Amino acid sequence: MPDVNRVCLITGGSSGIGAATCRALAAPGIGIAVHGRRNLDGARRVAGEIEAAGGTALVVEGDLSVTGTASAIVAATTAHFGRLDVLVSNAGFADRRPIGELDRPGYEASMAAMQNAFFDLLLAVRPWLEKSSDGRVVAVSSFVAHAMGRGLPVFPATAAAKAGIEAMAKAFAVQMASYGVSVNCVAPGFVEKDPGTHTALTPGRKAEWERAIPAGRFARPAEIAAAIAFLCSPLAGYITGQVIHVDGGVTL
Repeated sequence: MPDVNRVCLITGGSSGIGAATCRALAAPGIGIAVHGRRNLDGARRVAGEIEAAGGTALVVEGDLSVTGTASAIVAATTAHFGRLDVLVSNAGFADRRPIGELDRPGYEASMAAMQNAFFDLLLAVRPWLEKSSDGRVVAVSSFVAHAMGRGLPVFPATAAAKAGIEAMAKAFAVQMASYGVSVNCVAPGFVEKDPGTHTALTPGRKAEWERAIPAGRFARPAEIAAAIAFLCSPLAGYITGQVIHVDGGVTL
């Protein structure tokens, strides 16, 4: 097994916030399992960056909306590294369809990929976190669970899934506190896409949404990752059950 003293599993680690989090956590003595669903080339590139920073990387794959995937990627991670100390639950997607256009299958797809996947991950990582001396869970939520109106886009299914994640994280925080495990959420606002990746956002629509952000711009993925990395650090052990908004003031 690799010689590491801390192991992190980052879901949705092949691009965006997940990839930036992998970079922020990469260091000698750190093992990072980079999860990807379809963008495995991206996951492998991120794994190479982790190794270049002195860390040890493993690529794990699977669709977290499918029952059994969460336990499989946790099993692959622990079989390779022999331990698991940190979970960053980041994988997800946004569905902007309003209720009416959003049907039951679409709603259930959001629940399966985000809220249900987070629950499955917690089931799988709990025994490992209980053995860790300083375990951490950080779930990536979203401003869409908090900010409605004022010209902002509304994502009913995504908002419901992310709100459920926040509630589950708070409950798990209480359950795991006696083990020294902290459980928190980071709720980003609008975030820039990685260069060269697809976006359906037109320049005009982006400018419109930027006007609704007090900071006047979208976040960079590294800015969200910095908050996640802090919550994963030893300094954050007394912060638990919290939702940290990194959104340029959009939820104020």
